[in-house]
Amino acid sequence: MKYKGIIFDLDGVLCSTDRFHYQAWQQTAREAQAPFDETVNQRLRGVSRMESLEIILEGSPLTFTQAEKERMAEEKNARYRQLLRQMTPADMTDGVRAALTRLREASLKLAVGSSSKNARFILERLEAVSYFDAICDGTQITRSKPDPEVFLKAAGMLGLPAQACLVVEDAPAGLEAARAAGMDCAGVGGADWPFAPAYALPDVTALPAALLD
Repeated sequence: MKYKGIIFDLDGVLCSTDRFHYQAWQQTAREAQAPFDETVNQRLRGVSRMESLEIILEGSPLTFTQAEKERMAEEKNARYRQLLRQMTPADMTDGVRAALTRLREASLKLAVGSSSKNARFILERLEAVSYFDAICDGTQITRSKPDPEVFLKAAGMLGLPAQACLVVEDAPAGLEAARAAGMDCAGVGGADWPFAPAYALPDVTALPAALLD
């Protein structure tokens, strides 16, 4: 086995919180008088909260102070966390759980590497914390993807060198971050990849067969 550890992005890989992000950012866009649709929403994937806000404000005719931007970002997060309370273990599919179990049984170390500051909260709602040996999220990093910090820190938490880890991502920024970290990447879903990932998979459930069979 080439890899000793696997580092998973969270949203769009292990579960989907897109609908909650969309609803929470939609209200922010209304306040800013900025257009907001799925095209704008796609640009927010894999980037930090403040960077996401700046993307939304590109379309606003208004100007905001830094203090106002920080307030808007915090209000968005409060709305988002309230929406996340709707999540249950059913929001992580049985297929994803089976894939994680099989990878653990193959003696691979598993981690989550997410720019979200809500990653642990989401995993707790999913009752999925126990699948992972480490959780590195936005509360532990200063630079979000495509910077490699979150993946390098996750590898360190697993006690593994970067080259021994495979990243599983669904966003172009995450793929760039994996390459910058010196890690192979499995791309899941139908994103427009900036370069070919080591593995191109429809979803996480296909990962055990790709690596172990």
